[in-house]
Amino acid sequence: MSEAPDTGRVIADRYRLLDPLGEGGAGTVWRARDEVLGREVAVKEVRIPAALPAAEAERLHSRLEGEVRTAARVTHRNVVTVHDVVTQGGRPWIVMELVRGLTLSDVLAADGPLSPRRAARIGAEVLAALRGGHEAGVLHRDVKPGNVLLANDGRVMLKDFGITADRGTPELTLAGEPVSSPDHVAPERALGRTPGPESDLWSLGVLLYVAAEGRSPFGRSTPAGTLRAVGEEEPPPPERAGALGPVIEGLLRKDPAERLTAGEAERRLRILAAGGTGSPAAPPSPLPAGVTDATGGGGGAAADLPEPTGTTRRTGVLVAVAAVVTLLVAGGLVWALAGDDDPDDRSGGTAALTTWSASSPAQVPADTTTTQGKGAPQDGTPSSTHG
Repeated sequence: MSEAPDTGRVIADRYRLLDPLGEGGAGTVWRARDEVLGREVAVKEVRIPAALPAAEAERLHSRLEGEVRTAARVTHRNVVTVHDVVTQGGRPWIVMELVRGLTLSDVLAADGPLSPRRAARIGAEVLAALRGGHEAGVLHRDVKPGNVLLANDGRVMLKDFGITADRGTPELTLAGEPVSSPDHVAPERALGRTPGPESDLWSLGVLLYVAAEGRSPFGRSTPAGTLRAVGEEEPPPPERAGALGPVIEGLLRKDPAERLTAGEAERRLRILAAGGTGSPAAPPSPLPAGVTDATGGGGGAAADLPEPTGTTRRTGVLVAVAAVVTLLVAGGLVWALAGDDDPDDRSGGTAALTTWSASSPAQVPADTTTTQGKGAPQDGTPSSTHG
């Protein structure tokens, strides 16, 4: 195999490019070595269209750096870490955590729908990541199987906080806002309203539906038809989800105020993952007169989650997972790298390059409270999904 032209190049006097993991119109993702800290990282080389006027390119560069810095605010064991953003050769390079494994999209494509218990386990970890982002004041805005990473070390990880992704040209909401995944967007966003943390919970509900049923509840033949279905139609009742069905239903309520809270949804998902029924908590019995509650409320620690067994063999192939952004011309688009891992499927990892579109910085409003991947690659063969 011939060596890539930039192999061995050092970026910002620190990051030595070792080999490309994926490439698309947005740029190339590299496995690289941080020469200062002596560790391997993923580095995304961001390309902006050459025909773009210099002033517009500079504006998009600035916006990109802002999006990446927003993503870097989120620190959580279930979130892919953004380490650095540097400029060289007149364009940004984004440095991220390097992870081994598969995307949830890869696993679904290779193995089909998940068992309700396994889907609940993954969903609980994704929800923990979302709560971490919301606590940092950042919405995710693009929760979908391609952004869920199932790592060889057992973690379920979510990438791209504050960034929305799209492969190619973004679709528009009914109000004209660019979105990357119409069938995962919440109804309020489809109608052009301001999203909040509840919007991410809706998208998680769609993800759980897809994971358990193997199909989207709102996918239609056109993006406009999909968005109308999101805004106006009820999802078909799940057929395979079993005890996970009520959680999905609770997350897919059109009115954000009526959706399950993040805390209640996570509680139910963890019970399901541990083999329980995930039914709603019973209201506490009233205390006898004159007796006060000295416990201060709260529940015990979540049960340890069993490690489900998948049908896909996993090897130690490297996957670059990245919360990365690149801007596209038409709506201030943002592109990024997505490599995903599955702790339940021990098969070869993939390097997935995905391009995304971003509208505005995805921060939680101050007044709120707190896919398609390709099948698993052949053993030992890195593959990439191009935008």
